[in-house]
Amino acid sequence: MYTNEIKSSLEGKKVTLRGWAHELRDLAKIKFVLLRDEQGILQCAIKTGKPFDNFGELSQESVVEITGIVKKAQVKSPEVSIKEFEIEVSELKLLNKAEMLPIQVIEKEIDTGLAKRLDYRFIDTRKRNISAIFKIRSSIYKNIVDFFDSESFVIINTPKITTIGLESGADSFVVDYFGKKAVLAQSPQFYKQMFTNGGFVRVMEIGQVYRAEKSNTTRHLTEFTGVDFEMGFIKDENDIMDMIEQMFKYIITNVKKEKEEELKILNVDLKVPKKIPRISMAELKKVLAKKGKKLKDDDDLDAESEKMIGEYVLEKFGEEFVFVTEYPFARRPFYHMKPENDLKSTRSFDLLWRGVEIATGAQREHRLDILQKQAKEKGVKIPKIYEDIFRYGAIPHGGVGFGLDRITQRMLNLENIREALLLTRDMDRLTP
Repeated sequence: MYTNEIKSSLEGKKVTLRGWAHELRDLAKIKFVLLRDEQGILQCAIKTGKPFDNFGELSQESVVEITGIVKKAQVKSPEVSIKEFEIEVSELKLLNKAEMLPIQVIEKEIDTGLAKRLDYRFIDTRKRNISAIFKIRSSIYKNIVDFFDSESFVIINTPKITTIGLESGADSFVVDYFGKKAVLAQSPQFYKQMFTNGGFVRVMEIGQVYRAEKSNTTRHLTEFTGVDFEMGFIKDENDIMDMIEQMFKYIITNVKKEKEEELKILNVDLKVPKKIPRISMAELKKVLAKKGKKLKDDDDLDAESEKMIGEYVLEKFGEEFVFVTEYPFARRPFYHMKPENDLKSTRSFDLLWRGVEIATGAQREHRLDILQKQAKEKGVKIPKIYEDIFRYGAIPHGGVGFGLDRITQRMLNLENIREALLLTRDMDRLTP
């Protein structure tokens, strides 16, 4: 039985629960164990008998089995999540005694630094506020899959050891593959395009992505979970943005329903977007210039620019999201399509959420001759295996790549992206 199953219908009945001794309180004539399981914290009162005598054997975070009678709580502890009832203990079994904890679990205690918490992540996730992050992340993941399934996308899995590296500006992790040189995949881009043109038309993947970039910031990782989709027979990049907008409306609406308690624990009030603005890079650079931030035509947005745009969009449109469109070709990969009337621009976009970029997408160039020309402009040599995708009937298509970790970070207002995933891989961390 779980703690959240203790209800008025069980009052006066004997129940058995298992979990961790979250907190121990010795008040001489009465002793308390705050029992925590994955569903909550329940107060257990020990007044007499063998459990009273054996209370001293317990330590914080010991695993216990408690049997007793469900009663109205006489003293309501602020730490418990089940406040109306308590268990009057008749039997107490110590299943596994915990040693002295290396990090704190009780949230009211002085918190431990993030680095040490990551060293002992399996203890850190016992905290309700930390486990709430990952229960919400799980809901995000599930709803992403449900959404794309409902939109007739085929869920695929692509290799993470490859010889193909198409992402501009991202360094690769090189691995020895039985004496051959291989790299860890920077993106499933090549494979998404391959199978969009392979007859599936719509494909999506959630999988690991590797970037050997020397960026030690609160928003970058060397390994992250990518959410990618590609769709064919599109008119232009607006079809992709339409799909993304529907996706976020679906995810946020369902997370609000499914994880109401966890959102409350984290003090997060989610807002479902009504209509995500789509504003060109050129127009936003004029807005930034008026605010004292001047960027050249071919400049990309830095973190400060993204934050300023987020504030502007919230003030003017009342929205937390914005699509920044028409990125300069100088800042985009060779395979992004150019508009016919502006060869310096691309049919591409970034999606910002609360002033931070969470996705990059575009309509891809599917005409081989133009693709080859654009690669030459960039000084890129296209592998034959990539060119072959476009030789045998390539369809108009486009797509986008997100980071699940960054989506979680932005949704929950987390200061550091490392809070949004269980085990971090960055420049300094290779364990646990």
